[in-house]
Amino acid sequence: MRVITNMLAPKEYESKNEYGNILNIDMYDTKDKDYFSPMETLLASLASCACVDLVEMIKKRRKNLFDLQVETKGKRREEHPRAYESIHMIFTATSDNLKEDEFMKLVELAAGKYCSVSGTLNVKATYEVVIKEI
Repeated sequence: MRVITNMLAPKEYESKNEYGNILNIDMYDTKDKDYFSPMETLLASLASCACVDLVEMIKKRRKNLFDLQVETKGKRREEHPRAYESIHMIFTATSDNLKEDEFMKLVELAAGKYCSVSGTLNVKATYEVVIKEI
């Protein structure tokens, strides 16, 4: 796996993987921001990584999944390096036959055990689940 990152401007970067896919990142203030910051990208990576296995596990249990959303909140240290000291993830599934306790168990497996991004981080995330019934 390889990614090349090029500076486009002092606070603007473009990362390209070996397949040519592009991820733009900037470090501008909120009012001037067009892209994710590196730390926002990390939260998005964690959520999407967890979702890949989660969706597969839900399907294997023959549960209906009409929608899935993850809100990922990170609290950073005040001192440098400003790493995340805590991460909390709220998984919201829309389903007509998925139960909350089963969903929580699957989230813990997908996000805590199988997710490579989670395994790479030096902070353990906490989880919350919500089920919206149709």
